[in-house]
Amino acid sequence: MDPCPFVRILVGNLALKFPTVTSKPSFLSRIHPSSSSCYCKIKLKSFPDEIATVPLVQDETTPANGNLSHSLAACFNLNKAQIDKILEKSKSSKSNNGVISLRVDVYTGSNGMSCVTTDKLLGRVSVPLDLRGAESRPSVIHNGWAGIGENKKGSQAQLYLTVKSEPDPRFVFQFDGEPECSPQVFQVQGSVKQAVFTCKFGFRNSNNDRNLVSRTSMTENSTPRSWLLAFGSEKDQSSKERKGWSITIHDLSGSPVAMASMVTPFVPSPGSDRVSRSNPGAWLILRPGNCTWKPWGRLEAWREPGNSDLLGYRFDLLHDTISSNSSSTTVANANISSTKGGKFTIDMANSVSTTPVHSPQSSCDFGSGSWSGPGSRPGSGSGSDFAFCCTGPPILQSRGFVMSATVEGGGKCSKPEVEVGVQHVTCTEDAAAFVALAAAMDLSVDACTLFSHKLRKELRQQSQQSVV
Repeated sequence: MDPCPFVRILVGNLALKFPTVTSKPSFLSRIHPSSSSCYCKIKLKSFPDEIATVPLVQDETTPANGNLSHSLAACFNLNKAQIDKILEKSKSSKSNNGVISLRVDVYTGSNGMSCVTTDKLLGRVSVPLDLRGAESRPSVIHNGWAGIGENKKGSQAQLYLTVKSEPDPRFVFQFDGEPECSPQVFQVQGSVKQAVFTCKFGFRNSNNDRNLVSRTSMTENSTPRSWLLAFGSEKDQSSKERKGWSITIHDLSGSPVAMASMVTPFVPSPGSDRVSRSNPGAWLILRPGNCTWKPWGRLEAWREPGNSDLLGYRFDLLHDTISSNSSSTTVANANISSTKGGKFTIDMANSVSTTPVHSPQSSCDFGSGSWSGPGSRPGSGSGSDFAFCCTGPPILQSRGFVMSATVEGGGKCSKPEVEVGVQHVTCTEDAAAFVALAAAMDLSVDACTLFSHKLRKELRQQSQQSVV
């Protein structure tokens, strides 16, 4: 099946300048770049507000494309349903002639996150957004100064910003059940669903690593088990721990195409019932290659300290698949609520270019790295036939969206939905690796459950129910 249409609204390159001479002193004239700080709230209807710091510049300074920082302040990701809903609501409003607006409210102060604040609203800027055609072509909607403040015609404060829209098609996958129940995984496009993978959840232990066997030729002897142990040896088996979980992703022919394996047990820190950041549990995400499993990424998870319900995580992309001291790059490091859930996201966008380069040869050179179109991806195919086999997704070369996966809070039925940018899927193993990563992140919520709570039966080995 083809990918699903998505659109990204990117906001960045922020700068603020104030009038230096006024006939009548005002609040704005008392703000000086060397002694004041400002921030803004970036608002788009139906999306949470984004908060960003706004640097101050001298009045005579005019940022040019060459000396802008290109920093990204906000990014809004719209799927097809959201785009259609926004357009429909926009067209029913006569006040904006069918075009919605992005609003930027500028304040003095630090970051607007304090419960008690004396921050003052300086003014706001509204940028009309016309999303018609945004699914198929990029557009620089605004790039330059816009007036804010008290006097719209005379001397006034001005905000410099860049606003862009760009198409960002993605493959969407949906688990048909909780990962620990070994569900099917469907590829989704609108109301159409097609099975592409099956999952097999199981347990490993030091005496039987049967789940590390892949294709027929990938025997247990060929598995780089010493490499796995180098990243996290097992703890004393008599201690209270959650260990040995694994989930293998199979294509429709039954061949294993990715796996997530828990290599560092999840154990409580001394004197508590929480997995701590200083001793997190860890998974390896593995891909098949040369008749064996090759490590691709490492996911760590823990509970934040205190009474927080936040689940912290970090995902490292591994560069060397052989040596025990492999180098890695962290591509995700954040937290989500273990009660309410959230989204695990890998997004490499950190800048906003003002030059709309969009060629079949450069899928990540425009803005955050949008897809370069069907011509750059041979063999989109259907089902699990994504394209020719490859060595792995070029995440580090991307400057845009890579993937996201929904994560439900503890105690809730979890059926992860996974979105993957098309430039990162050139073969079945690519897609399967991201599906395995999503499953590992979902299972980490259970692995980080307080040890005073009992896990569901699917996550408890019959021989180890007293320790998990």
